[in-house]
Amino acid sequence: MCTVKVNGKEYHVDATGFLKDYREWDENFAVATAPDMGIPQGLTKKHWDVIHFIRRTLDEFGKCPLVYQTCKANGLRLRDLKALFPSGYLRGACKLAGLTYKEGYLQHYQYLPIEPGPAEKAPDKTYRVDIRGFLVDPTEWDEQYAQYKAHEMKMAEPLTEKQWELIRFLRQNFHKAQIVPTVYETCEAFNIEIEELEKLFPDGYHRGAVKLAGLRAR
Repeated sequence: MCTVKVNGKEYHVDATGFLKDYREWDENFAVATAPDMGIPQGLTKKHWDVIHFIRRTLDEFGKCPLVYQTCKANGLRLRDLKALFPSGYLRGACKLAGLTYKEGYLQHYQYLPIEPGPAEKAPDKTYRVDIRGFLVDPTEWDEQYAQYKAHEMKMAEPLTEKQWELIRFLRQNFHKAQIVPTVYETCEAFNIEIEELEKLFPDGYHRGAVKLAGLRAR
């Protein structure tokens, strides 16, 4: 386990700098981490409004807010959020708030571990998923998996061509770079705003689009 020290306090972080336990978080952690997130000028009131909204939502509802919810609550367009947190929503705003993409949902304010869970079955094939329903091995993905997960999420069926285009975009970019594109990059590639992305994937970018693509953010 890695640690970082700020003003004499140690914070336990993972290999990519995400806080291991959100309860260790305080504003000093965010201030010290901001320059590494592409915010060398320091955190402004707008930054803090987003960070504290994420923290409040976690405390009140036990889950990290979707990017759609954060933008709406703070009166931001996606381009505004990108200007504030250039490294991404999860890799920027949520990281500064002491969360990772792994904290989609909390149980009694305990983090869910990254461990493969029971296999989920679609007709004629078995897929290995973790306890949040994300595919463990991206190479096991096929379109049948995406259709199965869409049904599980109670999305309108069948998936539209626009949804398929976005899913394939995520797959192709992950294959090339071995990293999931940020929500900014995806919206820019398709020339859509956050509201249209929300209509395409109501469960969220990572919990919806990325999950259907058989991927997990890193």
